[in-house]
Amino acid sequence: MGEMTATAKKLIERLASWPQEDIDKLEDAARAIEEWRSDSYRATEDELRAIDEADASGVASKEDVEAAFKTFRRALR
Repeated sequence: MGEMTATAKKLIERLASWPQEDIDKLEDAARAIEEWRSDSYRATEDELRAIDEADASGVASKEDVEAAFKTFRRALR
């Protein structure tokens, strides 16, 4: 495990002045990073819905949608 950088330490010190809404967002981001690092990432309902909407709208190609689902399927194993 790496040592915390000076930049990270300064950021943590500034967190005390952040509004709770921003702290919640940071916590969500940190959880997502931990999931990606542990290969236990699970797509959220919003992410899956966005993929479905993109598929239906034609914004994403069939190949793009399938690539996204392959990523999620690997995470479920």
